[in-house]
Amino acid sequence: MKALDQQVAVITGASSGIGRALALELATHGANVCLVGRQLETLEVVAALARGKGSQAYCYRADLSVRGEVDELVARINRELGCVDVLVHCAAVIAQGPVQSTSPEQLDLHYQTNLRAPYVLTQGLLPALKARQGQVLFVNSSAGLGARANVAQYAASKHALKALADSLREEVNPAGVRVLSIFPGRTATAMQAAVHAAEGKPYQPQLLMQPDDVAALAIHALTLPRSIEVTDISMRPMQKS
Repeated sequence: MKALDQQVAVITGASSGIGRALALELATHGANVCLVGRQLETLEVVAALARGKGSQAYCYRADLSVRGEVDELVARINRELGCVDVLVHCAAVIAQGPVQSTSPEQLDLHYQTNLRAPYVLTQGLLPALKARQGQVLFVNSSAGLGARANVAQYAASKHALKALADSLREEVNPAGVRVLSIFPGRTATAMQAAVHAAEGKPYQPQLLMQPDDVAALAIHALTLPRSIEVTDISMRPMQKS
């Protein structure tokens, strides 16, 4: 019997990068996966791979920056799946720019996608998670622990996401729900390629952490015995740039 056999896992940002790796690792460990992203066609590719591992896979298209689409996503998951054992928040946006010149609208977009969407999604699925004594995984960022220049909007949303996870943990631990935050450094993803381009730096993915590295460590924490809760994992590439 696999560690997460027949558990239901909801993963946002599941079409690529760390979210994709997490979805496939969850499927490898027996979970049925609910894949959330903006492009249905890309999600279906991941779903086919998950089904090849013996998992059931469901695809939900949603733009998490739009409150109404998040509300509809919550309603559909509760209606169509009826239970949730693992909720993974991986979807995020990042845009760089100095505080002096970056528009408030960019701050709003980071807040809507990186903080409000996880808040609303967690809130809507919390009764199901409590009923199953489930787990919530927040894929944060090294920027959620320390901000650099030109990423104030992104880092602020990720600092706030850490606060959300920490407060949630205190609230739901008595109900048997575990809450984990992971803080990856630079990881070889399409988002990181775009960050390197914005910084004018060469992108060398072989020097970065790989999405599978992050997924493997996260799944290890999620499958530990219930006598333990891992609260925070900070990860960095071995070779520092």
